[in-house]
Amino acid sequence: MEYHLTLPVGKKEIKKLRIGDILYLSGEVFTARDAAHKVLLKKDVTKLPFDPSRMALYHCGPLMRRQGTKWTVVSAGPTTSSRMELFEDRVIEKFKVPIIIGKGGMGKKTGDALQRYSAVYTVYPGGVGVLAAESVTRVVDVYWLKELGMTEAVWVFHMKEFGPLVVAMDSYGGSLMERKGKNYQTKTC
Repeated sequence: MEYHLTLPVGKKEIKKLRIGDILYLSGEVFTARDAAHKVLLKKDVTKLPFDPSRMALYHCGPLMRRQGTKWTVVSAGPTTSSRMELFEDRVIEKFKVPIIIGKGGMGKKTGDALQRYSAVYTVYPGGVGVLAAESVTRVVDVYWLKELGMTEAVWVFHMKEFGPLVVAMDSYGGSLMERKGKNYQTKTC
């Protein structure tokens, strides 16, 4: 099935999604790679300057261009999600992120957290970062830019019809990676 969702989304919408479904997202998305995951896990949820539970988390290290005081996105392709497997279950638990976007796949710890907290992991094709950038209608904000650098900072983007995203892991324990076999992650990362 194909879904067009506007963030924030509730558990009811997440529970409709099954592996193999196609998703297009509108609304706010925040980026987080390895370093950002570590920073986020140290932060008090109530003191964060944004609310991850109302957004999708995108495994992305965007290429940005500053024009005066404004930022524009040059490229925003996904990064390999399996690198975040060490952190993702704790990020899902702590921040109640409903949708994760990346490439390549995630593991059992993430899959278990998706089930416990009614969330999904989706994949976006690698190599099309410029196309992803076209879905960004505006850069809302950036956090920890000086500390982490451009690609590791947390960027908040407002997206319009970002996709196609394929639901690779759903809130019922379904996993395209398991369906394809144990070697899937090593072959695609």
